[in-house]
Amino acid sequence: MFNIVLVHPQIPQNTGSIGRMCVNADCTLHIVKPTMFEISDKTVKRAGLDYWPLLDVHIWESLDEFLHVHSDKVERFFFATTKTKKPYFEATFKKGDFLFFGGESTGLPMELMKLKWENAITIPMGKNGRSLNQATSAGIILYDAIRQNFQEFSQA
Repeated sequence: MFNIVLVHPQIPQNTGSIGRMCVNADCTLHIVKPTMFEISDKTVKRAGLDYWPLLDVHIWESLDEFLHVHSDKVERFFFATTKTKKPYFEATFKKGDFLFFGGESTGLPMELMKLKWENAITIPMGKNGRSLNQATSAGIILYDAIRQNFQEFSQA
């Protein structure tokens, strides 16, 4: 239903958890290299449990490769970042959208987000918060997208 795009993920357990969530939400997971771990790493699969073989996952060697294939879909790219004030719940999501999440310590590249800056979204946090765990962030935003499209999701 949706596409989760992890750009340069660094923590295998987060990637595994997001993969498990993608299976349960009928989503495709895109992993853009380089990563800080091997995709076949046992920690990725342990976090994904027995869901990993059911996952629709695409591994991209670079962001350029991913963008070359999906350049016609930029209008439907959404970027999770702390560098905007626009809350995720003000975005209007549609089936097939691409939800981007950056590396845990690096975030998304600004040049990527500038492709469609008006689709940069954030998760509001209290004054002491800097950022949330990548898997937590992906879950919050993905399930709001599902909530907005629940009729289509429940009929899938």
